[in-house]
Amino acid sequence: MIEVRNLVKLYGKHKAVDHLNFRIEKGHIYGLLGPNGAGKSTTMNIMTGYLGATEGTVLIQGHDILKEPESAKKCIGYLPEQPPVYMEMMVLEYLRFVAEMKKIPKKERKDQIDEVIAMAGLGEVENRLIQNLSKGYRQRVGLAQAILGFPEIIILDEPTVGLDPKQIIEIRELIRRLARKHTIILSSHILAEVREVCDYIMIISDGKLVAGDTPENLEKGLRGSRHIELQAKAPVLNVQEILDELPGIRNVEYKKESNLLTTARIETRDARDIREQIFTAFARKNIPLVTLKLSQTTLEEVFLELTQGKQVIPLTAEKEMEVETDGGGI
Repeated sequence: MIEVRNLVKLYGKHKAVDHLNFRIEKGHIYGLLGPNGAGKSTTMNIMTGYLGATEGTVLIQGHDILKEPESAKKCIGYLPEQPPVYMEMMVLEYLRFVAEMKKIPKKERKDQIDEVIAMAGLGEVENRLIQNLSKGYRQRVGLAQAILGFPEIIILDEPTVGLDPKQIIEIRELIRRLARKHTIILSSHILAEVREVCDYIMIISDGKLVAGDTPENLEKGLRGSRHIELQAKAPVLNVQEILDELPGIRNVEYKKESNLLTTARIETRDARDIREQIFTAFARKNIPLVTLKLSQTTLEEVFLELTQGKQVIPLTAEKEMEVETDGGGI
């Protein structure tokens, strides 16, 4: 559906996008995740034809965005980070203008406009000037224009910026509904938002693609992603003696909380859950356990590991989303 090949964007000597390669398949919600300045918006602007690439190619349904811009853009609805609205127009007037620009047949315009107004929750403000709307409502107007015409691909750059918590939940639900018939690509630096709505996540750092997979597989991808944590009322040496006798432990990190309280982070072979054996071993020595829990690496930890440590998490072979990086690794 979308193929990005060897994409590079230079601003002077600064490389905002650095040899990106990925493929987007139909029927999923994809998230572009990265810190501010990672290259997310630049990538989206190139994909939609707003910017030209220094190198590389973007194909939309087989159409080159630079060589066949009209054919490619017919397949895309786009909400940039700053909604492309005309402040002096009323909401309904603006959507009629967008419908005409998108060449939606006249007999279909009213029904489509009414539908996107309802979907975006704009019924109460459709006859108000856009300049008099709150930032959240302007964002909704921008979303409505992206949906209008119901293109196969909808690209959203920071779609919940400026919205209150209730509106954010409503927009997330709207994105899920749209995904039933459309492929959605959204960018964000808000981890919870991406984790909540996306089927697949691509993490970008310094213009490079450092990981791509489902949220669950990304969380499992780091070494030691599943571990056991315990707190025991005993000195470090006593805790260490007990754990040294247990089979199946790969590594243990100890932390002395006080003279009589020790924390241990246990990594087991094959990520096995040996909490029962640990509990029994400590009970035999009459050493009380304050806590004993199984922990999983979170998306936040993965994000920090990848964007600060530049580690690369490989994709699983069976995934529909195909992602490559220059020089391998994903």
